[in-house]
Amino acid sequence: MRLQYPPNVRIIEVPCTGKVDVMHLLMAFEYGADGVIVVGCMEGDCHYSVGNLYAKKRVNRVKEILDKVGIGGDRVAMYNLSSGMGGRFAEIVKEITNKVLELGPSPIKGAAGQAARPIAEVTT
Repeated sequence: MRLQYPPNVRIIEVPCTGKVDVMHLLMAFEYGADGVIVVGCMEGDCHYSVGNLYAKKRVNRVKEILDKVGIGGDRVAMYNLSSGMGGRFAEIVKEITNKVLELGPSPIKGAAGQAARPIAEVTT
C-alpha cells in the first residue's frame, strides 16, 4: 500500500531527529516552507538514546521564537511514531497541511525568492 499524502510535502530524512537544530527549522521557513513537521522515534525507543528528546526541546524552542516574531508557533510540530505507523503518518501530514493552509502563507520570504511550500518535513 502506498501512503497518500499531499503532493506539496517535501520529506527530508536525517539519521536521527536529534541532529535537527533550531537553525535547520528556522531556515526551512526562510527557504519558503509555510510549516514544518518533525517526525521521530517513539520516546524511549531512540536508536541514539535521547535524540528525539533533544529534538522535542528544539521544536518547542522554535515554536516560542515563531510566536514571539508573530509568525505563529502552530506552523511547526513534532510527532513520535514507529516505523509501522505509516497510516498515522499520512493522517498527520494531511492534518498539518490543512492547518497550515488555513493559516495561509508564511510571512517570511526566502532570500532567494523561492516559491513557498506548504510543508517541509524532517523524518528519521
